[in-house]
Amino acid sequence: MIRTATPADVPLIHTMIRELAEYEKASHEARATREQLHEALFGERPAAYAHVVEDGTGEVVGFALWFLNFSTWRGVHGIYLEDLYVRPQARGAGYGKALLTELARLCVARGYERLEWSVLDWNTPAIGFYKSLGARPQDEWTVYRLTDEALAELGGGAEQG
Repeated sequence: MIRTATPADVPLIHTMIRELAEYEKASHEARATREQLHEALFGERPAAYAHVVEDGTGEVVGFALWFLNFSTWRGVHGIYLEDLYVRPQARGAGYGKALLTELARLCVARGYERLEWSVLDWNTPAIGFYKSLGARPQDEWTVYRLTDEALAELGGGAEQG
């Protein structure tokens, strides 16, 4: 069963984010707190949204955390999937596909024209899964990111006003 996450799901989603970071060999980068996650999902101005998937016993075994993006070329919103995670013991049972199907359903129902996400180059099981759904890599694009010192240096040097 797929459902919209509730505030009660935040501790488990936070735990699964840490599990995902460990799987991606980046535990040291997962610094978000439960409080930050709660504010992002359920604060006065939510910045992100989440769905969870439950197994047949009602146990949450995965989640999708996403936010809206906007295409200037298409003139409409899309969904950017920040994280998709299914716990190892629940993989292969269709939960990941069910979460992506729900996000695709939301896109279609709301007139959004894109569902996008990033995947690490070495994650061949995920890449194979995504391709099996009809997703195609955007090989002509390279993602750039400013964080930490580089972000502070660039942002701190700009005139405020």
